[in-house]
Order: sequence, then structure tokens, then C-alpha cells
Amino acid sequence: MTPVMMTILVLCCYFLFFRFYAKGLLARKVFQINDAEPTAAHHMRDDIDYLPTNKYILFGHHYASIAGLAPMLGPAIAVIWGWVPALLWVVFGTLLIGAVHDFTALILSARNGGKSMGSIASDVIGPRTRLLFLLVIFFLVALAMGVFVLVISGLFAAPDAANIPATAHPEAIFPTYSLMLIAMVIGFFVYKKNYPVWLMIGIGFVLMLITTWMGLDMPITGFAASDWTWSLLIYAFIASVLPVWLLLQPRDFLNSLLLYLALMMMLIGFFMLSPDWAAPAVNAHPEGAPPILPFLFIVIACGAVSGFHGIVASGTTAKQLDKESDAPFVGYVGMIGESLLALLAVLATTAGAFSNRGEWEHFYASWDHAVGLHQKLGVFIQGNANFIHQLGIPLDYAAAFISVVVVGFAMTSVDTGARLLRYNIQEIGQTLGVKLLENRYISTTVAVAAIGFFAFFEVNGKPAGLFLWTLFGTTNQVLAGLTLLTVSIYLYRKRKPILYTMLPMLLVLGTTIAGMVMGVMDAYASSQWTVVLVGGSILLLALWVLVEGVLVMLKPRLAESE
Repeated sequence: MTPVMMTILVLCCYFLFFRFYAKGLLARKVFQINDAEPTAAHHMRDDIDYLPTNKYILFGHHYASIAGLAPMLGPAIAVIWGWVPALLWVVFGTLLIGAVHDFTALILSARNGGKSMGSIASDVIGPRTRLLFLLVIFFLVALAMGVFVLVISGLFAAPDAANIPATAHPEAIFPTYSLMLIAMVIGFFVYKKNYPVWLMIGIGFVLMLITTWMGLDMPITGFAASDWTWSLLIYAFIASVLPVWLLLQPRDFLNSLLLYLALMMMLIGFFMLSPDWAAPAVNAHPEGAPPILPFLFIVIACGAVSGFHGIVASGTTAKQLDKESDAPFVGYVGMIGESLLALLAVLATTAGAFSNRGEWEHFYASWDHAVGLHQKLGVFIQGNANFIHQLGIPLDYAAAFISVVVVGFAMTSVDTGARLLRYNIQEIGQTLGVKLLENRYISTTVAVAAIGFFAFFEVNGKPAGLFLWTLFGTTNQVLAGLTLLTVSIYLYRKRKPILYTMLPMLLVLGTTIAGMVMGVMDAYASSQWTVVLVGGSILLLALWVLVEGVLVMLKPRLAESE
């Protein structure tokens, strides 16, 4: 089957699953959504974190927050096993697991005061699980945001305008930072001056396109990567403490519009190019690669299912959900959008960036050659630039435009991640009785310091974030499995069907725990003691939560048998 025919089939699956599986089965039969019940955004409204929001604007925030670097990076590595395994998991892993995870985390949090999954797990499973959840979340978010900051800084860094490195995209700097000011102006005029929201969004989008075009001809050079890292950490602090209406909402929504435009251009260009597969359908044993099972699932990570999405859904998004019937669109379709981004990553790296099998096999010659983060971003940008080039846009301009999109979405993950990490630290403070950590500014300082640690601190000569990046996929999937476990127990207690969350939970936790055990053993064999310590600790925390959950589910049955 050609790439074009395969893509058309996938798009049809997206529509059918949302219409009949999400809106029909999950929303109506399993969760019985009810707009008569006020969400947390209404009964806890404070106009800082809790604020009822139009579903299209909220979708933009949610989508922009979850669509970071990972759905571009993971599939671009996983195609080393061939395009068929990667594409199947990106599509059906999303529709049956990832989108279910995101939707259920969102609706459960909106019904429980906008609580995080850690707090909900405490109510559903037991008080001990709250701290376990919070510790896993702290590591996951701090690590991911530290790596995102590191990668963005690398994309920005071009100390010499006459000799810009191939991996640098300084043309993305001006539009990225301009968008912060544009978003704040829009937030002020919409929420404080009552200007029409769609008028202001339209003006903001036009301004964003203008600054994007200006940035293509105005690359900012002369700064080292460390300079940009510090600036991004300062931005993360500011974004975390400001009210959501002033920066987070308008920035994320405008960024989502830019991504919609880019996705449309990439898809149209892809259909116009109508390329053939350069990659093999299946490549079961690449040189130096771990086994395809379970590592295909772990490597693709956010491209199909992500525990980070549950943090976003039960963190910022649930606090802004206007009514329950908005949840399938925001949560389930939001994950479909992430899957579409991952699908384009698969297409770009198997049919767009390479003209023949020989070129592809040279690039993916071995696992060590395939896993570099900057290299994978490069091939994603190159492949999709080739698609956009079909629209008559010069190839270098197309590549620069894609780089702006990539940086923009990494930035939205950073500012949302910093706020989520602040929530997490405040909850840790409540759990441990440390009042100081409940302060918004103190908790944000700790959050940004943790992100900075993974961006700056070095382990074995590499930044801590890059050194520990191998743990991101496993930790991310473990957290997704634990979230689905919490949802399943909630449904079990409510006497609702649990099959649709329990089976995905078993698959995710089973494969991920197996992969984590293998990873820790390999790290032990190669004396990577930091990975052994951190990975082993996360594995024990996950197993602890799993045992607690199983015991909770067995209690009613034991009582009935007596």
C-alpha cells in the first residue's frame, strides 16, 4: 500500500473512532457525561488557575501543551524497525489507549475539583499512593522539560552569523519571543477590556505570521546555548506564576493555530509529492537495537500514549473545562492531533527525507547512529520541508518555517510543564506538611531549579537530562499505566465498565515494566549507576502503586466471598 493510500485510511480511522468510540461508547455509556454538573472550573473559579474556557481555545491550549518534541522524536527513532510497526502503534495505540487515557484523566479530574492524578489516586487507591505518584511525576516533568530546554537552546545557538551550524535554527528566535508579547497583549485586551476574543485572536495570528516571516530573514546570532538556556528558565518562571489568561491561554492557542497551518501544509504537500516508501516495511533486527517488543512502545512514547498528557489533562486543562461534554473533543481529539503529528514524523522519516532505500539504510545503519536527538529533529524538519516545498515555497524557507513550529511547541510544553511542576511541588508540600512549598513563588523557584538541573548539570560528561533521557520513555509509559489503573479502580467502584481502561493498562504496564527491568539490567552491566539508581527507584515506586491498586480491587471480592 502506498503512503498516500495508507494516510487516507488512517484519517478515516481517526474520524470513526472519535465519532463512535469516544463520543458514543466512552462518553455516554462508560462515563455518562452530564453538563448539568458544574466542573471544577466553575465551582473553584479564581481567574488564576481555574477559569471556564471556550472549548476551542481550551483545545488549543491542551494540544499545544502536549504536542512537544517527543511525538516528533520518538517515531523518528522507532522507524528503524520499519514503517509498519511504527505506524500501527502510532495510530491504534493512540485510538485505543493514548486518547482514552487523556480523555479519562481529564473527565476524572474535572469531576474531582481539578485535582492531579496523584491526589485522585490517593482518594481512589489509598493515601500512600499520592506521594508515590507525585515523586514519579516530579522526575518525569523535570527531566522532560530540562531536555526540551536543552534542545531548544541547541536549536537557537549560532555564535557566528557567517557560519551557522546545520543543527541551529536562529531564525526561530525572533518569532518565538515575539509571541510572548503578542499573547500577553491579547490576554489583557480580551479579559480586562472585553474585546471580542476571535477578533483579537485573528489579529494575533496575523502578527504571529508576520513575525515568523521576519524571523526567516532576521536570524539572531552571537549567543551561546547556555545564554538561551538561562533565558528559557527565566521565561518558565514568569509563565508559571502569571494568571493563565494573561500568557498561557493566548500563547498556546496562537501556537496551535500555527501548528494547524503547518499540519495542513505538510499534508497537502505530502499528497502532492505522493512519495514511495524509502524504509522497509519491517526491519526486525537493526544493528545494536533493543528488541522491538517492548521497546517499540517505549520509544514512540508520546506519539501513541503519554503519562505526561495525564498530568496536563488533570493539571491545567481540567481547571479550565467549561462543561463535561467538551471533554471528548479536548481530550480524545487532542491526542488524535498528537498522533497526526507522530504520523507525519513517520512519513517524513520513511518517505519524505530520503529518496531511496540506500539513503535510508545509511542514516539508520545502526541504533547508535539513529538515536541522537538533534539528528532526529533534523530529519523531521528535512522530510516535512520537502512536503511543504511542493507548494512552491523555497526549501530553505520551508525548513526554517518547520523549525519555528518545532521550537514553538517545545516552548509551550516548557511553560505548561513549569506550571505543572509547580502544582506538583505544592502538593508534595501539602503531603509532607512543608508549608513553604505551598507558596506559588517558592514552588516555582524549586520547579525551575529542577528543570535547570537536568539542563545544566553533567553526568559522565553529558548534561544530566540527555544522560537520563533513556528513562523518559519508560517513566512516561509507567505513569500512563498508573493513571489508567486509577481510572479503572474509579470505574470499578462506580460499577461502570472497566474493560476499556483495564486492558490498555495491562498492556502499557506489562510492556513498560518489562522494558524498564531490561534497561536497568543493561545499565547495571555497563556500570551506569545513576541510571540504575533512578530507574530502579521509579520501577519500585510503580510496582508499589500497582500492588496497592490490586489490593484495593480485591477487597470487595474478598468481602463477598466471606
